Amino acid sequence: MNEYDGSQVVGIDLHRQRSVIVRQTAEGEQLSAVRIVNDPVALGLQIEKAGTNPEVVLEATYGWYRAVDALQAAGASVHLAHPLGVKGFRYRRVKNDVRDAGDLADLLRMNRLPEAWIAPPATRELRELVRYRAKLVALRSGLKAQVHAVLAKVGVLIPVSDLFGVEGRERLTRVPLGVAYAQRMISLLELIDVLDAHEGRFFDQIAAELRDHPGYRAIQELPGVGPTLAAVFVAEIGDVHRFADPGHLCSWAGLTPKHRESDTVVHRGHITKQGSKLVRWAAVEAIQRQPAGTKISVDRQRIEARRGRNIAKIAAARKLLTLVYYGLRDGHIRALAHQRAAA
Repeated sequence: MNEYDGSQVVGIDLHRQRSVIVRQTAEGEQLSAVRIVNDPVALGLQIEKAGTNPEVVLEATYGWYRAVDALQAAGASVHLAHPLGVKGFRYRRVKNDVRDAGDLADLLRMNRLPEAWIAPPATRELRELVRYRAKLVALRSGLKAQVHAVLAKVGVLIPVSDLFGVEGRERLTRVPLGVAYAQRMISLLELIDVLDAHEGRFFDQIAAELRDHPGYRAIQELPGVGPTLAAVFVAEIGDVHRFADPGHLCSWAGLTPKHRESDTVVHRGHITKQGSKLVRWAAVEAIQRQPAGTKISVDRQRIEARRGRNIAKIAAARKLLTLVYYGLRDGHIRALAHQRAAA
């Protein structure tokens, strides 16, 4: 946030049903603190009292989409506070909604707000499709695990590479099961078929949404990155230009080590795991699918020999995410062209 022109600063402690709105002057004097039922009209009326183009801050919490859209429609300059950056509020001896909203306004006013990116509506909708498809896949994986559990209980082992392929499903129908086990197996297979249909529908919709996205096509040239992982990268990262360089993207994804420093003592630990879980998963998943002989796989083997498997895997994931950064930024990946030329 830059210098103020005398306009008011508004902090909002957003909740599911009601919210607290605190208005301050540019010098920090509190003008009002009101509690409203979450309604765009009520929110707009309160923002009108803050004058023209007020600076408004709220935390990136449950339901922030509708609040941000309503505030921007009312002419406010909206800032989104990152929850991890304001978690210190929770450790106060006196904690209430008015104090929380006031503290958000203070951080914004003093230019100390840990700000999160406000994704535009189109990116939010794409994320909704990608994340829901991921949930469908997770549910289906749980159901498949239950099928294996039923077979283990009755002591049956079906030696096929894909138990849920054509041959595997045919053998499942011939397995002799007790009544309770048979009923559970029938139910599980029916639910898996339903989730297969839903997952396929969302996969097609996501592919149609990203058909003309240059970055989506470019990063699929990376070994190990197919349509599913590419869609995760595009949806979760959003506008890649908000990151100054690949290092900032890797840090945002939680793939960089923790750093704790005090005087002469410095501790660097495991990766932070703060940021998009889906991006971390996609980067590591792509690494597991790397064919032998690629530069990333060769580097991974070299690091593994010195530092161990886990460190090598994360280092390789950072290297891949670096290439993803350039693919999304430029619409092509020059490093791949150089490797092909060298080959």
